[in-house]
Amino acid sequence: MSELHKFMFEGLPVRGMLVRLTDAWQDILRRREQTGGYPAAVTELLGEMTAAATLMQANIKFNGALIVQIMGDGPVKLAVAEVQPDLTLRATANVQGEVAADAPLSHMVNVNNQGRCAITLDPKDRLPGQQPYQGVVPLFGDHHEKLENLSEVIEHYMLQSEQLDTRLVLAANHEVAAGLLIQRLPLQGDGNLSGAGAMARDEDQIGLNEDYNRIAILAASLKREELLTLDAETILHRLFWEEDVRRFEPLVGAEGPRFACTCSQERVSNMLRSLGRDEIESIIEEQGLVEVGCDFCGAKYRFDPVDAAQVFLQPAIQPPASGGMH
Repeated sequence: MSELHKFMFEGLPVRGMLVRLTDAWQDILRRREQTGGYPAAVTELLGEMTAAATLMQANIKFNGALIVQIMGDGPVKLAVAEVQPDLTLRATANVQGEVAADAPLSHMVNVNNQGRCAITLDPKDRLPGQQPYQGVVPLFGDHHEKLENLSEVIEHYMLQSEQLDTRLVLAANHEVAAGLLIQRLPLQGDGNLSGAGAMARDEDQIGLNEDYNRIAILAASLKREELLTLDAETILHRLFWEEDVRRFEPLVGAEGPRFACTCSQERVSNMLRSLGRDEIESIIEEQGLVEVGCDFCGAKYRFDPVDAAQVFLQPAIQPPASGGMH
């Protein structure tokens, strides 16, 4: 069963989380099998993205969808992982071309160093005119060197957006997607929600806290196979047995990470409405109906001429931020 563990280091400005996605991750992959599944390297990348998105959503407790997107000029044109406030999650990738089993991140999405990682916070109850917040970071480092690990990309984003030191260890295969996050606590408030003054003081602390640095080094010693095969209890004991760790009740089952798709007839109707009546009538004239498939869960939505006409008689419903329909 998928699980999320939160913990803190007593008396130190450091917090941590460990996520292990098993059934939730397998649900995502199973729904893709009908179209041939993903190459092994894409499975690993998408699993790491899903684990990272889960950790980030649980870390900031945002009342809306947190969406991690990787896009670029390689065979993986777009990969998306989305996590809701209740930790329901979904993920998908658009692959065009061959991907080697051991292909690194740069070969999949960053061939000419044009790849990007976008992280979007889409509020659940948007105010009129309110737009989602989105931060974008490149898939290269400070010296334009290509980054080969998603964890480095996310760490870079966290440093830019919250001015907080973050260490992230990620791993995934066909059975498990897992991640460990260690973060220095903000001096005041909740990182980028606490105002420019607090952010500036946090920036002054980057890389200087000895307690955080020690724990981050311990976290970085965690090997991929250990993260994929060991239970949370064993991992935390092996890494931090000399530290005073306060653990909280793990989130599992209905409270923990689990697969769910937010697609619906209403959302698809709204997407068709945005295309315009002429476009939809043209498709119906050519094909007899309009069929829309959800890339996340595989659901099919079919609109015959009567259904399509009804779409343009209904009031508009705000569309989802992350798309995923074709």
